[in-house]
Amino acid sequence: MPTPPRTDALDVPRPQRTAALRIAKIAFGGVVAACVAYALYTQWGALTAAAAAARPRWGLLALSALLVLANYALLIGAWRVVLGGWEGRMRIGYWESARIWTVSNLGRYVPGKVWAMGSMALMVQAHGVSGVAAVGSSILIMLINTVAGFVVLAATGAPVLHVPAAGTAVIIAIGAAVLLSPHLLPWLGGIAAKLTKRAIAIPRLPHRAIWIAALISAASWVLYGLAFRVLVDGVLGRAPGALGFYVAVFTGSYLIGFLALIVPGGIGVREVVMGTALRQAGFTTGEAVLLVVASRVWLTILEILPALLFLAHRWVRGQRPHGSTEITQ
Repeated sequence: MPTPPRTDALDVPRPQRTAALRIAKIAFGGVVAACVAYALYTQWGALTAAAAAARPRWGLLALSALLVLANYALLIGAWRVVLGGWEGRMRIGYWESARIWTVSNLGRYVPGKVWAMGSMALMVQAHGVSGVAAVGSSILIMLINTVAGFVVLAATGAPVLHVPAAGTAVIIAIGAAVLLSPHLLPWLGGIAAKLTKRAIAIPRLPHRAIWIAALISAASWVLYGLAFRVLVDGVLGRAPGALGFYVAVFTGSYLIGFLALIVPGGIGVREVVMGTALRQAGFTTGEAVLLVVASRVWLTILEILPALLFLAHRWVRGQRPHGSTEITQ
């Protein structure tokens, strides 16, 4: 007797799936736009008050922004290494990878932390990359980057943020899990296949991809700290203390804000941690508040602006007459 055809959600006709996908994209874009607008609105009053009190050195502020953008280039490279190792080869060019990374990163401003990964996976699949590789690489690079951040924090000044000894043990355990991830992933894929009764084949990632991504992630946290130090100098006209202090303050406050799962973009949590650390290090309350506001606005603009430029570029291309030609590389 022939086996009846299997029916599930994936058997929905393609036009209906396409329409549903388009609606989902529009809905997600609307939510992201509303959350980003709210984040900027809530910071506007603080921004104007801080700007009135500050004596900015614009050359240093521009240098700080360039350091952050260079750091984004590093992080995009780390993600490409992991995705390429997962798929066996990298199917997406660097420019398109940058577009996917920056646009999907807007999902950080939606509560839940999963939106960025989900939108990245959706955009990557449009280039023929499997859903397992898209989601898996997103989760793995997030894990690698987080662990690398905690390692950098422990190395540069955990006492600044009063990280307990138990935290160091957790860092070691998570770090070991990341290093073992190339061996664990196929095993986890087998468990998922049994639970879902579907064939889910997860390849073993090369150790080289994990190590390269981890080293790039660690370097990116140090570069973030350097950019923050230059920002402090640009805002206050001085930046006392060693580079390690600024790396620790920025990395620790960023990670703690990131781990606040229900807070969009870590808004509020990161500021409290950063302000406390700056005051304990000898900055006055006024200086700490000014730096916290400047740091949040600085980082928010640099996270949103590249994505908006990519979206505008894509919109302009879509508005061109069909008869126009374009040179692609």
